[in-house]
This record gives sequence, C-alpha cells and structure tokens, in this order.
Amino acid sequence: MQPRILLAEDDPVIAEVVARYLEHDGLAVDRVSDGPTALHRALATAPDLVVLDIMLPGMNGLEVCRRLRARTSIPVLLLTALGSEGDRVAGLEQGADDYLTKPFSPRELVLRVRAVLRRVGGVAGARSTGVLHDGDLRLDRGARKVTLGPQDLDLTTREFDLLAFLMDNPGLVHDRKTLLAQVWGWDFGDQSTVTVHVRRLRAKIEHDAADPRRILTVWGSGYRYQPLVPV
Repeated sequence: MQPRILLAEDDPVIAEVVARYLEHDGLAVDRVSDGPTALHRALATAPDLVVLDIMLPGMNGLEVCRRLRARTSIPVLLLTALGSEGDRVAGLEQGADDYLTKPFSPRELVLRVRAVLRRVGGVAGARSTGVLHDGDLRLDRGARKVTLGPQDLDLTTREFDLLAFLMDNPGLVHDRKTLLAQVWGWDFGDQSTVTVHVRRLRAKIEHDAADPRRILTVWGSGYRYQPLVPV
C-alpha cells in the first residue's frame, strides 16, 4: 500500500510541484490549502505524514501542529520561510518531527519525507526490535512505544529515535553534531533542533525536568544518558 501524504500548502505552484515529486516517488498525495481543512483532514484520514506549511490561511501551521500533536502521533514535516529560526524552533516545540526551509529542492523534500516514513515504518523495511529498560522507563522498539511506570508517553518520531539512541549508548557523551547525524541523518543542519528535542524529552521522561537525572548535559561537549539503574 502506498504511504499517504497530506500536503497543506496554499501556494498552488509550490503545491503542484511538490505533489508531482512525491507522487513520482510512489507516494499518494492529498492536497489542502488552509489550516482548518488540514487539521480536519489529518484527523479524519490519519495519513502517514503531514507536510505542513507554517503560513496557512485560516489557522497557521504551528497551531495545526499543536492541535494535531494533542490528539495524534502522526508525523509532521514543517515548511518554513528562510531565516525564520523562531518559527522553526516553535514548530519543534509544538512537536514537529522535521522541517525544511523555503526555498527548497523538491527532491530534498522527498528524501526528508522518506526518512521520516522509514523511522515510523511507513515504507517497507524491517523495524528494529528489542526492549530497553531503565527502572520505571521502558522503550519498546518494535511497538515504538515508551512507558514511564504505568503511563504511556506520547513521543514524536524524533523524540522516540533520540531516546532510543541515547539509551542504546549509556554513559557516552554525544555532541549535537553527532546526534544530528545519528538520529536525524543530517550531515549538516540547525543544531538547535537537538536542544529543543532534548528539552521536550526531559519534560516527558524526567521526574523533574529542571533537575534531570537521565539525560544529562555535559557542558561544552554534549549530552549523556545516565541510567538510573546501572547496566
């Protein structure tokens, strides 16, 4: 079955070009041109991924992302204006899995879409299996599920992958460049992406995000996962 992409873009020229590239790559594309319709369609049809422009009429993409994330874990890739760092960070804070700045190469967009789909099993390929434990924290790769005690945690695709990588390498320090390469698959990019995702992860897995005990900052070097239960 073809992975289904919901494309929310109000510029008809951009939408046409992007849709053509995605469809040429074997993806089914549903196009909408405003925020309220994007939100309704995503909730009604549960696509495999939403490509979401920030500057949408009726409801901006950040608000659409926020409302989607409150009700579903559908991956979101944001399209932002060049240089709008505040929008990019805000989008990540709202739970977006990835972003691409305009102007962009349609082929790069296809590659980013494929990368996100691979991580959530949206295209054919074996998932990583296995369960990681650390005290009351449990990560199940096969089910892509994380629990803290009795509570299921609602993690985005990138948050899950980042946590899995850190838990797989306990005690090792990883700088942001390394995490971008290992988790995002980026050879270059905005390293604040990592900072935002670490902050979001701490808010979800730490008992006190202001005093983290699992995901530690090693000043000047990066981040280290410190198990509460020694391995």
